[in-house]
Amino acid sequence: MKVVQIKEPRERRACLAKLCAKVYGQQAGLTPLVVFTGTQNVLFEQEAARLIAGTGSGGEILALALLVLDEKGEGMTLSLAWEQREGARARLISELSLNVPLKVEVGEPSQVAFYQDCGLKRWFDGENGERVGLNARHPATRLEDVSPTLTLDHDRILRRFKHDPKAFEAAKRDFLEGLERAPSAL
Repeated sequence: MKVVQIKEPRERRACLAKLCAKVYGQQAGLTPLVVFTGTQNVLFEQEAARLIAGTGSGGEILALALLVLDEKGEGMTLSLAWEQREGARARLISELSLNVPLKVEVGEPSQVAFYQDCGLKRWFDGENGERVGLNARHPATRLEDVSPTLTLDHDRILRRFKHDPKAFEAAKRDFLEGLERAPSAL
C-alpha cells in the first residue's frame, strides 16, 4: 500500500466529501455536511488537518483517513477513517503509526484491540470511559501530557447554516459536487 497525502484542493474536497458520507452514512442528518464544511473551511485553511489515502499499485483508493493536529502541533489524531477494501484501513493506520505521532480516542473495548494491532501500544483511561491510544512516535508519556485535538464548533456551523441560507446552499453544493467527482484512483 502506498500512503499519499491528498493536497490538490479539488481532489481533497472530493475525497473529504466521500469520507464524510461513508463514515457517517445517510442517517446522520447534517453531521457529514457540518464536518465536511468545518474541515474544508477551517482545518484545511489553517493547515491543521491532513487527508491521507492508502492506494493500491494502480493508484486506486483503498482507504482514506483524516488526521487533525493537536493544539501544540506535536501530534495528530485519527479523526475519521474508511476503507474501500477489507483490511485497507488497518494497513493505512499501521503505516501512519510508523510515520507520524498518532493518537486515537475510542469508546469500545474491541476498538482498542484493533488499534493495538495497528501499532498504538500505549493506552490511557480518558474521560467518560474513553480510551486514548498513542503510538511510539507520540511524545506524550502520560495522559496529562497529551495535548487536546483541535476541534470544530459544530453548533456554530449549524447556526450559520440556519441564519445564512446562501452559505448552507453553497456548502451543500460543494459537498454534493465532491461526492459526484470523488476519484476512485489518485
